[in-house]
Amino acid sequence: MNFARLVFLVAGIYGIIGLLPQYFMEAKNGRDFPPPITHPEYYYGFLGVALAWQVLFLILSRDVVRYRAMMIPAVVEKIGFGLAVPLLYLQNRVAGAMLVFAAIDLLLAALFAMAYWRTGGVADP
Repeated sequence: MNFARLVFLVAGIYGIIGLLPQYFMEAKNGRDFPPPITHPEYYYGFLGVALAWQVLFLILSRDVVRYRAMMIPAVVEKIGFGLAVPLLYLQNRVAGAMLVFAAIDLLLAALFAMAYWRTGGVADP
């Protein structure tokens, strides 16, 4: 189970490092990626939910067999952003830089799916 543990541990740490600073960057994000944020409740609501997922990833990494079922919604969580951003980019609704983060989420979705598959049978080789 070392593979699955590592995947979720790294994902949780990466997510926390990437999300926590966003709590202090509302105005900057509004300037750098116009239009300015007009509904801060959506902005902070997204951050809170996304941060909660990172905590789940850390918990999952502690006992991947016990929490294996939570890997399924974890894959869905990553696919949601990973697919939405390229579609929004094609509509000229997000900056090209966002494609990097979408690609990371799609990679994590694939790794989460692999972790799910690998924890279903025999112990990790």
